[in-house]
Amino acid sequence: MKKIIFVCLGNICRSPMAEMIAHQLIAKEGLSDQIGVESRATSTYEIGNEPHPGAIAELKLRNVPIIQHQAKQITTLDFETADLIIGMDKQNIIDLRRMSPSGDQNKIHLAYESLNQDAEVQDPWYDHKFDRTYCQLAELIPAWVNKLT
Repeated sequence: MKKIIFVCLGNICRSPMAEMIAHQLIAKEGLSDQIGVESRATSTYEIGNEPHPGAIAELKLRNVPIIQHQAKQITTLDFETADLIIGMDKQNIIDLRRMSPSGDQNKIHLAYESLNQDAEVQDPWYDHKFDRTYCQLAELIPAWVNKLT
């Protein structure tokens, strides 16, 4: 089974939204037995916390099934077992490269690389624009899923 891990700073906004959107897409495409998806944080700020209420509200508004989630920091085992590690912004990529074993650096990608763009998924924690985050993720996640199939 192939495995994608979406990563953001705290694992309460962007990356759990990406995880749940990807789960829905993977299930819809009948690929649940081929692709696993998880999400993690680069920091320890929110470890153990549930997703931001704004993230959950936006996902519910878009009819995305909500998955039980508590924020977790990425681990060495995650780097070893993932096929793709997708950071939401350039600081996530810097942090992931610093944290990862040298042999796993090639697994780390900026989220918008799937569309050959240098853009970032902006953090809604600051401005509460969870609709923007949803639209960005819904745009780029299908291309990551396609890369694994």
